[in-house]
Amino acid sequence: MADLKRAKIGELCTLEKGSTGLAKASSGKYPLVTTGAERKTSRDYQFDTKAVCIPLVSSTGHGKKTLNYVHYQEGKFALGTILAALIPKDENVLSPRYLHAYLQKNKDRVIVPLMKGAANVSLSVQAISNIEIPLPPVWKQEEIISKIDSVSVEHRDLLNESDIQITLFGKLRQTVLQEAIEGKLTAEWRKQNFELISGDNHASKLLEKIKAEKERLIKDGKIREGNPLSPITDNEKPFTLPNGWVWCKLEDLVSLLGDGLHGTPNYSNNGEYFFINGNNLNEGKVLIKDNTKRVSLEEYNKHKKELTQKTVLVSINGTLGNVALYNNEKIILGKSACYLNLLTGVSKYYMMQIIKTKYFLIYASDNASETTIKNLSLKGMRMFLVPLPSIAEQEAIVERVDKLMAMINELEKQVTERKNQSEMLMHSVLREAFAG
Repeated sequence: MADLKRAKIGELCTLEKGSTGLAKASSGKYPLVTTGAERKTSRDYQFDTKAVCIPLVSSTGHGKKTLNYVHYQEGKFALGTILAALIPKDENVLSPRYLHAYLQKNKDRVIVPLMKGAANVSLSVQAISNIEIPLPPVWKQEEIISKIDSVSVEHRDLLNESDIQITLFGKLRQTVLQEAIEGKLTAEWRKQNFELISGDNHASKLLEKIKAEKERLIKDGKIREGNPLSPITDNEKPFTLPNGWVWCKLEDLVSLLGDGLHGTPNYSNNGEYFFINGNNLNEGKVLIKDNTKRVSLEEYNKHKKELTQKTVLVSINGTLGNVALYNNEKIILGKSACYLNLLTGVSKYYMMQIIKTKYFLIYASDNASETTIKNLSLKGMRMFLVPLPSIAEQEAIVERVDKLMAMINELEKQVTERKNQSEMLMHSVLREAFAG
């Protein structure tokens, strides 16, 4: 459309900011256009027309220029105060739907660069009014809209179905993990391997060996003795365990449990070690990001913790439940990263699966301090109830979960690929339509 007539939006449209406060709006029968994908409702309406609605604030904030949605709305509707309505003055000159299609397709090129601000990134009505758009004859605009409509319904349905499936995959993962720690995934395995969960292989015997190892470490002065643990009552047990399992507290299973530095280390741009927190823990791995702060060997020696190949790292401040397995990374920990060194007989992979469950996340949230930022205390971690199976069943559970997660990941990958292909097709149609 490079050779077509172009005109400024301000010449073609009336621009008006919304007047409905999104937080205080009373629900009603009229659509309320917000910055998000879904409409809310309002008791009152502000417009009775066809309009393109553009958010006047960044979708992500925090100094970033982003815009997720440009909306089209017609009839009687209310508009949030942080949006502006673009209403064509003459639909024989400019089709509202053509304007919407063009701006939605090109928002990252023609709208987002106009945003201003450091922390609070915003867009002015004046900046929108100065945007120039290609203006073919209205019959050509309608032809473009017809071409887009020919694929948009199928595209929208596929995206909706993909989003539903991806959400279900997340729920399926949680179901797998919960059934794993309740012993349901390995019910058949136990029938076939009764000797591995009974007698000396019963989890109660394993727990005795674990406690004996801990007592030896205390006696040898390698770890300090903690406060005595109160017995676990039946009312405390969140679900019933199968035969061969026992309940215990996390404190029973660790030689050390602590958190990182409560403060800020001295950074060094040339340091070989990294200062990490809970947000560096993800899906079993320690993530060293581009902006991760570095520290010197001297600073590392000052603040290092005793981390081993049996160490599990868990975020307990801010975002709860991020988890990683320590793998000799050169790191020191911040206060939001809790480390727990497991004793012999407890699989770190099994423990990681427990931390990923909603069971742990609900416990962590319920026991976190009531502040602006959620914080689970070390005492709360120590008192966490762990369902403990035999060593052999821990390994069987990990193997079973890994296989199921691989299958779920593959299915999700296929859905995501179909979604991306649909997006590419839609972009191709839009590109062709606006290429004239």
